[in-house]
Amino acid sequence: MTSHQSTQTMKPATAAKKLGVYLEATPAEFQEGVVSRTELSQLQTDPPEWLLELRRNGPHPRPVVAAKLGISISGLARGGVTEALTTEQIDALKQDSPEWLQKERATQAEVRKETVRIKEKNAEREAQAGEQPA
Repeated sequence: MTSHQSTQTMKPATAAKKLGVYLEATPAEFQEGVVSRTELSQLQTDPPEWLLELRRNGPHPRPVVAAKLGISISGLARGGVTEALTTEQIDALKQDSPEWLQKERATQAEVRKETVRIKEKNAEREAQAGEQPA
């Protein structure tokens, strides 16, 4: 028996998410087709000019916008940002530093501190458990 391995494909939305780009800003042929794992790998290792341009200037999807601003996606929504933003718009927001952005950055910093504290506490707990005689 020979096994026939079919090519795994994904929807353009999934591929765009994996590439970190806003689907609606991609070329029509990308949006209308399917993307194989091989094609995705090729796009990641040797990105075409349109992909480089999107990554550089946007518009960027919300997860990328949130990361560039140093806040959560929920923080974006609380700040009223529901659309994709360009790099220029993100830089302008950073420059203007509205109150909601300052607040969300502070919240995100607290979340990171708490995450580190919990990790350290768990590591300490594991170390103590390892020292206990069986």
